[in-house]
Amino acid sequence: MNAMNNAYLVQRATRSSQVGLALLGVLVLVLASLPFWADRAVLRLVVEFAYYLALAQMWNLLAGYAGMVSVGQQAFVGLGGYLLFVLASQLGVPPLAAVFLSGLVVALLAVPTALVLFRLRGAYFAIGTWVVAEVFRLGLAQVGSLGGGSGQSLPASIVRQIGSSRDSREMLLYFSALGIAVAAVLVVYLLLRSRQGLALTAIRDSEPASGSLGINVFRTKLLVYVLAAGCTGVVGALIFLQKLRISPDAAFSVQDWTAAVIFIVIIGGIGTLEGPLIGTLIYFALRSCFAEFGALYMIILGSVAVVMMLKAPQGVWGLVSERFGWQLFPMQRKLVGAGL
Repeated sequence: MNAMNNAYLVQRATRSSQVGLALLGVLVLVLASLPFWADRAVLRLVVEFAYYLALAQMWNLLAGYAGMVSVGQQAFVGLGGYLLFVLASQLGVPPLAAVFLSGLVVALLAVPTALVLFRLRGAYFAIGTWVVAEVFRLGLAQVGSLGGGSGQSLPASIVRQIGSSRDSREMLLYFSALGIAVAAVLVVYLLLRSRQGLALTAIRDSEPASGSLGINVFRTKLLVYVLAAGCTGVVGALIFLQKLRISPDAAFSVQDWTAAVIFIVIIGGIGTLEGPLIGTLIYFALRSCFAEFGALYMIILGSVAVVMMLKAPQGVWGLVSERFGWQLFPMQRKLVGAGL
């Protein structure tokens, strides 16, 4: 029996994943060097790309792996942004520390939110997430100390704490955004490679069946929901630290922080770690080509998403992976002969 067991091995890494990880490592090093030779417009584009990638990874973790389709992730973006302003402006917390502390507070606030939303299923859960986001938006619009419906700007004294000059502030925000994006990918990768990752895929496929196998469905979903909320809150805080101004409509914009992210994940490939990366690249390419056409731009994006869902619901990366067997991240387990 032991000889039979030793004749097989569980393989994770493939040649394509080894090459892919090496290329991604080189890409991160190149991006880390950008502030020393690229112009300001390029740096801002990379910062925006980084926080959309991080948001997409968190939404993909919820919907693609845990089966929790949310259309209210703007709730945590907005909460993260407003908490940044409260912590930095009113409580005197250093701005960068306030970014990460905002994510922690958002994660704590996500616990009671989850207790309510987890009573809902399917489309009702999705609608419930949007309702929660609207409650937060309307509630914060009534808080006069936070600028009410018109919002507020960060005081100049807080801005100077980020950096003594404009160049130093932009460099600090650049490395913070790059670090958060890399951390978001790494967190999802490590989670999915753990036993919790196997539990997530089982829950997505069938909650009753996974529960019968001993998986604590509620605890696993709560962990993922709170993790996604906290990371989204950190990204939201960083977004509005860069913008230096916040308002309820901007902070809780479903079009900017949820619709665009859903488009990215669907186009790239839902339920894959590579999908959000590919989808973000496609989204920025389409935006650069068609954004000047106004309302037609949104029609084009919607049409692309509909065609992709009808013709290739697995997304662009799903098509590539199915056709060539490529993977950038060693996620799948494959039983191979020990002598091969």
